[in-house]
Amino acid sequence: MVKHQPLQYYEPQLCLSCLTGIYGCRWKRYQRSHDDTTKWELLWFVILTFTFFLTLTWFYFWWEIHNDYNEFNWFLYNRTGHWDDWSIPILITTAAGFTYITALLMLALGHIAVGQQMNLHWLHKGFLGVILVATVIAMASMGEMWEEEWDVLFISFQATAPFLHIGALGAITLLSWIIAGQFARSEKAIFQMFIIIAYLAVVIALYLVPLTISSPCLMDKKDLGVKPQIFGHRGAPMLAPENTLMSFQRALEHQAYGLQADVMISYDGVPFLMHDRTLRRTTNIDGVFPELSFVHSSMINWTDLERLNAGDWFLKTDPFWTASSLSPSDATQAGNQSVCKLSELLVLAKEYNATVLLKVPPLPYEHPYADSYINLTVSTILASGISENLVIWVSDAQRALVRDMAPGFQQASERKRDATSVRESGIAVLNLRYTDIQPEEIREYSAENLTLNTYTVNEPWLYSVLWCSGVQSVTSDASHVLSKVPFPVWLMPPDEYYLIWITSDVISFTVIVGVFILQNYHLIRWRLGSIRTYNPEQIMLSAAVRRTSRDVRIMKEKLIFAEINSSMDTADDLSLCSDNHYDGFSNSAVTPSTDAKLHAS
Repeated sequence: MVKHQPLQYYEPQLCLSCLTGIYGCRWKRYQRSHDDTTKWELLWFVILTFTFFLTLTWFYFWWEIHNDYNEFNWFLYNRTGHWDDWSIPILITTAAGFTYITALLMLALGHIAVGQQMNLHWLHKGFLGVILVATVIAMASMGEMWEEEWDVLFISFQATAPFLHIGALGAITLLSWIIAGQFARSEKAIFQMFIIIAYLAVVIALYLVPLTISSPCLMDKKDLGVKPQIFGHRGAPMLAPENTLMSFQRALEHQAYGLQADVMISYDGVPFLMHDRTLRRTTNIDGVFPELSFVHSSMINWTDLERLNAGDWFLKTDPFWTASSLSPSDATQAGNQSVCKLSELLVLAKEYNATVLLKVPPLPYEHPYADSYINLTVSTILASGISENLVIWVSDAQRALVRDMAPGFQQASERKRDATSVRESGIAVLNLRYTDIQPEEIREYSAENLTLNTYTVNEPWLYSVLWCSGVQSVTSDASHVLSKVPFPVWLMPPDEYYLIWITSDVISFTVIVGVFILQNYHLIRWRLGSIRTYNPEQIMLSAAVRRTSRDVRIMKEKLIFAEINSSMDTADDLSLCSDNHYDGFSNSAVTPSTDAKLHAS
């Protein structure tokens, strides 16, 4: 009587060891596990997948709002009273968390691909939970504090959707290898049907996604409008301190069409340029007049205002991360800027024949010029000698007075209304945030011969989308960047995009079908071919069904005895991966009488 020991395979595979080691800290476990993943671990895989898509959304969103990082920091400054740059730390943290989650998901998919039991280490589970909670809190906080910023997500799709579609199509096609493997390993027809139906639903949905994609840059080149004009937002605040004479000078040197500025009136009646209600962020008032730090900027005399330094803060805080790129002479000049008068801006604009877009907010009711600040501002403009048609007046207060005093001003409004009512009210220019306007509204305004200016546009991709949409002008912190954009980032004729879409779908479908055939080759051959040439054990092993280690050992032993009885001569024929695909296996069972004859011989 021959005594047989259970057949064990210890395979020191580097790839498998890395998978199980990094994912579950099982570095010394070289034996492949054929046990099913527990339901608890499957739940963690679902949580991991959900966290991946959540962090992907947050990372994509935060990357796309790079256009508004300075606006975000200013928003927090108004809440906290301190200027801190939170945008870059959030971006770095988000990128690190997303990279970590992506790596874990790839390791998990690797476990599934090789049929290995998943066992996520408790340390990874802890980090996963922290990242999930942090991402949820971050998204909820953004929705609570700055809800309108989520509109950027949908605007960005106008620029990225065609390319995101191709990327998603490639990813789902690559996943077909894992899906086909799971289909082949599954013993239950219901589970197989669930896998194939769910996967096909996702694939078909991706194939049809282009039907919902609407981008203004899907157009023929001949239909592209004129390049939008660029207004320097408070000058060129990336190259010099905002609302200073140097900032306006830099904007004009970089071919800005016009200049945008915010006009305040000092307590003694001098119009000057300042955006914030106080002077704490953009001057050294805390050191010179600490008692005036929290006083409204218009409640300070010009004799005190002209003593303040309005440029040193730019070098210290570096709001756009550009101060280090200044030459030594430019840095010295930037650090010695003072508060700029409106009259100084007008002299510069007149010299360059540049348009000025002026915003004149109301003054505090206790201000001595609270009732006459409009009259004072218009008089200052007229006294400068600048042509009236170069002035865009953005203020609804006392508009009739402004029209009487300066009928040549271009009247503008920041109130969004339908095109007909805007034209009837005598408004020629609409000044709106880029998130507040839709492509169809842009076409309506153009049809009524209205000029649309959008703010604040700093990124070339956003500038390109607005250009394709038909916007006539934009206000930008990066006039030196946008002035060098000769053409939209991308422009594609619809027919060309449809061709790319259909070709990508056909290639993806072909690859998926090929992968399913390859992964299910043994199962297909068994069902379509002659079943008599296979052992039952070989059919189960070839189908790559996940089984317990004990079942696998028993089936392997039966195969060995079957080959001995069939007088197999070489040890190579015992391999489960031989090229003859087991055509020589006998279907006869091993009986006691056969054993006796074998030992007798």
